[in-house]
Amino acid sequence: MVSTGQIIGVGLACVVVLIVPGPSVLFIVGRALSYGRRTALFSIVGNSIGSYLAAVCVSVGLGPFLQRSDLLFQTIKLLGAAYLVWLGVQAIRRGDHVPASDDEPPPIGSPWRAVRTGVLVGVTNPKTFIIFGAILPQFVNLAAGSVPAQMLVLAVVPIVIGLITDTCWGLIAGQARAWLAGTPRRMVALNRIGGLSMIGLGVSVAVTGRHD
Repeated sequence: MVSTGQIIGVGLACVVVLIVPGPSVLFIVGRALSYGRRTALFSIVGNSIGSYLAAVCVSVGLGPFLQRSDLLFQTIKLLGAAYLVWLGVQAIRRGDHVPASDDEPPPIGSPWRAVRTGVLVGVTNPKTFIIFGAILPQFVNLAAGSVPAQMLVLAVVPIVIGLITDTCWGLIAGQARAWLAGTPRRMVALNRIGGLSMIGLGVSVAVTGRHD
């Protein structure tokens, strides 16, 4: 149904887009700095699931509708931005309760909570819808039929690439936290840096123009 050439083409196109740090990378780095490597990794899993849910929506026609409906686009964008700001505020508030230890602190809540947070961020990122809506259709073979099914299969390619790159960024940020978290004061600073990065990302998403 999907050829090797289609998969390679989607992969090359997505590498160009995903190799540059974007919203998902900033989100993961902020999580790693604020809560540690383990929470960041679970958040990456959730973000990938949320992104694939966006791909499912695109495959059934929501992507083109998003491109035409400014109201829907702005609504999704502002919901995602507000959630990121809320996460950043929570991270900064947590800075007053960090342990006086060099060890990585336990993740906030359960792994499921970290995954759920990642899902919400991934599925409310309007750029995810636009990327899937702009890239995937270019590599669909109309003659082969089953266009939605083709898009769902092809969507796995950017998800896997994003999973790998986000994991690398999360591990790097988590290691940086381990190196710098030598005193409670540094831990407070790291939590605030992580929180501010998520707040900054939320504000950036909110004020970014439709075609940025």
